[in-house]
Amino acid sequence: MESYLAYIFVSSFVSLITADSVNVRLVNGDSRCAGRVEVLHDGQWGTVCQSNWDLTDAAVVCREMSCGEALEATGYSSFGRGSGKIWMDVVQCEGSESTLKDCESSGWGEHYSYCADHEYDAGVRCSETINYGRFTRLADGPHLCSGRLEVLYGDTWYAVCDAAFDQKDAEVVCRELDCGAPVQVLGAAAFGKGDAQMWTQEIQCRGNESTIRLCPTSNDIKCSQDNNVGLICSGHTDLRLVNGPDICSGRVERQFLNEWGTVCDAGI
Repeated sequence: MESYLAYIFVSSFVSLITADSVNVRLVNGDSRCAGRVEVLHDGQWGTVCQSNWDLTDAAVVCREMSCGEALEATGYSSFGRGSGKIWMDVVQCEGSESTLKDCESSGWGEHYSYCADHEYDAGVRCSETINYGRFTRLADGPHLCSGRLEVLYGDTWYAVCDAAFDQKDAEVVCRELDCGAPVQVLGAAAFGKGDAQMWTQEIQCRGNESTIRLCPTSNDIKCSQDNNVGLICSGHTDLRLVNGPDICSGRVERQFLNEWGTVCDAGI
């Protein structure tokens, strides 16, 4: 089976890349949700040239990285020049794609000549305020493992009433989002009202479900956005890795009183 399918539009010479092997990473940013965009193809990481790079393209990357909304689509190697392959150029996402690989581009390794020295590598900066799971998300929290709980039903996101949510429900959500265990369940719109509709049924998880969609629901309830529920999960950390080649390596920094600082290597 072909690992990728390139459909070439004769009028625009733009290809649609759908390779299953592609991954995306953000490099040299000040957080895991900012940096130079790099994609993996044929076992090798390469950059994206900035031709036509805009917020629509950046939004796809931010969503793929579970990093919330796109705040900035950068060019001119604002996060430093990459090296090696330039895999994508003239990227034209529609905005609904689940991964950058599904966006139209000039084709793998095809780019304008001015891109060749990596002077125009594209980057993104994302909001980091929403952690997307398959059927749940935490919105507008201070980190990816806390925020207002919203659940997906059909194509619509719904906020959940605090009176219809308990510790067992929280265990399922935190686990679904790879955020560890629940630390605190907060009511009274602790993370803002948001603009999602309200879910009108009580959620009754046993606590061992893999996703909240597997939890039973029962009686309809009346609830307003003033009483949506929020979560803080244990997956939050006050540590981060900066300027590494990927999200799992780099300089260790720790947050104290909303300021980030480095860690001395004495005794390490």
